[in-house]
Amino acid sequence: MTRATHFIADLHLDNDQEPAACRLAAYLAGAARQADALYVLGDLFEVWIGDDGSLARHTATLTAFSALVEHGVTVYFQRGNRDFAVGPAFISAGQIQILDDPIVIDLYGTPTLLTHGDLLCSDDVAHQRFRARYTNPRWRTRMLALPLWLRRVIARRARARSAAGKQRLAADIMDVNNHTVGQIMRRHGATRIIHGHTHRPADYRQAAYERHVIADWRPEQTQVLVASADGVSRHTIAADGTLD
Repeated sequence: MTRATHFIADLHLDNDQEPAACRLAAYLAGAARQADALYVLGDLFEVWIGDDGSLARHTATLTAFSALVEHGVTVYFQRGNRDFAVGPAFISAGQIQILDDPIVIDLYGTPTLLTHGDLLCSDDVAHQRFRARYTNPRWRTRMLALPLWLRRVIARRARARSAAGKQRLAADIMDVNNHTVGQIMRRHGATRIIHGHTHRPADYRQAAYERHVIADWRPEQTQVLVASADGVSRHTIAADGTLD
């Protein structure tokens, strides 16, 4: 059997009962068990206001991750801009390992940079200001010290501002800046980058590196990115958890 590593991102799960969560659970009990490892590159959840306020909505999902780990597949997680507040209870419930963002791994001989992806969108100045805050552990600690009701209000308002902002901004501002990508790749000595965040799944090949954007999950699209020694490919997750 060919060795392979799986990547998903941007599922934006709201609860355990929605179709995407059910499809994820089937995948974790199915095709994911054949992987060397599973990387979740951020925004697994629509919002995570802290373990105390969000864990109960996703108990079954985290149980499914834990069962995958107990089967022998390591699960890695990078914080996204929607779920930066995941904490110790999340880690324990899913038996998940938290990764820095960005990080370079040796992926079957290819130095590969992994990132949620928002740090590449340098033209979106407002989001970069927010990213500077949410990636700061001390800022996260202060936020999580707020009362739960207030965190719910802040999250609701932040989502409304985000939706309004997307209507105002030009589409290319919310995409990656190629100059920024090149700089980061050279800085880290990587020849491949895998990321999510932009919701623009595609595969790009430049002279010095290749870039693979993980698909966001939608009712008509549940996809996993699969990397092996032969390269990177995309596969749709069927209702029974198998890959096409």
